[in-house]
Amino acid sequence: MSSQPQAAAGPPPLAGIALAVTAVALALGTFMQVLDGTIANVSLPTIAGSLGVSSDNGTWVITSFAVANGVTVPLTGWFMQRFGVVKTFTVSVFAFTVASLLCGLAWDLPSLIFFRILQGGVSGPMIPGSQALLIAIFPPHKRGTALSIWSMTTLAAPVFGPVLGGYISDNYHWSWIFLINVPIGLAAGFISWQSLKSRETPTRKVRIDTVGLMLLAFWVFSLQTMLDLGKDRDWFNNPIIVVLTVCAVVGFVAWVIWEMTDGQPAVDLSLFKRRNFALGTLAICLGYAVLFANNLLLPLWLQEQMGYTATWAGLVAAPAGIMAVVMTPIIQRLRIDVRWIASFSFVCYAASFFMRSWYTPDASFLVLATPLFLQGVAMAAFFVPLITILLDGIPAEKVPSASGISNFARITAGSFAASLTTTFWDRREALHQSRLAEAGSNWSPVYRQTLDQLQTLGASPGQAVGAVMRQIVGQAYLLASLEIFWLCGWISIVLIGVVWLARRPAPADHGPVAD
Repeated sequence: MSSQPQAAAGPPPLAGIALAVTAVALALGTFMQVLDGTIANVSLPTIAGSLGVSSDNGTWVITSFAVANGVTVPLTGWFMQRFGVVKTFTVSVFAFTVASLLCGLAWDLPSLIFFRILQGGVSGPMIPGSQALLIAIFPPHKRGTALSIWSMTTLAAPVFGPVLGGYISDNYHWSWIFLINVPIGLAAGFISWQSLKSRETPTRKVRIDTVGLMLLAFWVFSLQTMLDLGKDRDWFNNPIIVVLTVCAVVGFVAWVIWEMTDGQPAVDLSLFKRRNFALGTLAICLGYAVLFANNLLLPLWLQEQMGYTATWAGLVAAPAGIMAVVMTPIIQRLRIDVRWIASFSFVCYAASFFMRSWYTPDASFLVLATPLFLQGVAMAAFFVPLITILLDGIPAEKVPSASGISNFARITAGSFAASLTTTFWDRREALHQSRLAEAGSNWSPVYRQTLDQLQTLGASPGQAVGAVMRQIVGQAYLLASLEIFWLCGWISIVLIGVVWLARRPAPADHGPVAD
């Protein structure tokens, strides 16, 4: 088979204990990076209060990490060609560990933002690097196992991030959300280097695409800042948001033109000429955007409207991570067309979201958590088949670049989803509140009867009106949430069609196939 000469030319796959330990170390590298993208979300009020700043200013703790990470992720291919996959990954892990320590030691908001920029910037190669190395150390016929390990950590981290972040915020100092990375990072970096330093990939001197890099940083910064600030500044009614949007669009167009015409681009956009790469990336971006939107919305609604603490809101989401970890090894053993597995994933996503669209204001913990079990099954069947589709036919030397680009697109899609979801949620709540408030007038017998009952129970007239209004606001946010859940369910159904537009990937033990 065509893979045999390639396998002979490179180091043989690892086996036994060495394979298991190295795989765990690589997975921990991914877990840390993904975890840090979400663990600070539920801790923002605590961090802002501790540092004496407003919650609006505190959002820069998230924005700074996302912007820096978004710039460096698509450059992974260039770094790995220039310095080697192993060296790039291990240096990134150690640098991330140091940056995490500095974040934990930050003394004010500007210092924390600076260290978060550093943390996000150096972490760019961690996810694509771990993915590429996991594929390299496993035998070709166990490529699915390698991708399963990678996907388990990538999927579990966003779920456990809010749980861990909420628990730390409720019980310890916020700095521990960063300091816990230090021992994990040291162990992951040391094991990875010791196990893989003799398996370094060939390097070559690649010129720095300075113009492409500057354009990339410019439009990514503009886009991420616009997405993060838009909701609080009334979007396009604010001149700063308009300017940032124009900068993002113009910068993106200029960057695409430059990268497509440059002889040695920093980001190889020619990969999108491959049908499976383009469709696989589209499906994984939209699927992740829907997942990210729900992972953001559910804890937000539970904490703001249902009275849940950060810890308990995280526990509602925990079944998804548990089921993803349990089901991934089972699903990866299936030897069928990966398009069927991806379709199964989107069906489970749709069913989970539609179940959530039937939530009620008095839903119990069990009722709230039950759809998350089904979401966990969907998550287990999500990443591996779509990554298999998008990497189909891509030569081994281009896998790091392809992984970097697809992960960058996925992260950007998540940023879009976060901003659009919270904006849609607030605006639909305002609409529903105004409609519900129309029934709360003195001409409504039901409204007057409710006020009378509350006053009979001892509430003053003002307290009675306030209690009714709180119920109206809660109902309005619930209706807005149900609409988002319903919409996400239909998007998941549509994505099944995108999957079947792709060509069936070649078997894992075959060599690359030309597009």
